[in-house]
Amino acid sequence: MQTGYPTPTHGRRSAGRRVTPLPLVVRRSIADRVGVGVMALALVAGLSISPAGPAQASTAQAIATAQQQQPRPAGQIYVVDAGVVAPPIVRDSMAATDGVQTLTNNGTNADWAKLVLMDGGWPTTDENITVLLRWMRQENGPPDWWNRNNPLNNGYGSGGGAGLGSYDNLQDAAQYAAANLHRGYPGIVAALASGASADVTAAAIWASPWATSHYANGAHWSTAPVQLVKAPASAWGG
Repeated sequence: MQTGYPTPTHGRRSAGRRVTPLPLVVRRSIADRVGVGVMALALVAGLSISPAGPAQASTAQAIATAQQQQPRPAGQIYVVDAGVVAPPIVRDSMAATDGVQTLTNNGTNADWAKLVLMDGGWPTTDENITVLLRWMRQENGPPDWWNRNNPLNNGYGSGGGAGLGSYDNLQDAAQYAAANLHRGYPGIVAALASGASADVTAAAIWASPWATSHYANGAHWSTAPVQLVKAPASAWGG
């Protein structure tokens, strides 16, 4: 029977409170969860290799420039373009000359001839050495060319006239021989200074007053090879 009033409910009356529904729990399979993880990793990797922005590019350029300005380590290989040509290297010419001590130690008649040329300031050419060796042979002979330590029988400073004097040693003899030639034998000096042939210088010797016989104008002058003989150390003052 309707009385105009609402029908009462059983128990406590509802105050109009809403009931929150329970959350829906979705369970995914293992394969689905692995797939989601792979996609996340791919996204991170893509971000890390994405093109650098202007700020990143500027920083990279600064690092590269700093590395180029650092000192290069020793032993580093440098590559040079094939078209680069190195300039020519010019070196001063050098020549070796025997010293007095070397010539004295060697001690042959050729060494004494070189000493005369050195003391006189003349070139030690083969031609000059040859003519002096021939001259020494005409005065004393190769076997005892150091006779009286006066190979050219020079009278200047030897204490004896007509070239019969002697010197204390062969070094003194070379100095006096060169000095005497400069004193009064201009023809011989000119030939030696010019490095003339042995025959030209020999002709100047024949024409000079060195020997009163003038070597018979060359008739008493041999052009055969001269034997090299070493003088005893005592002749050199040793």
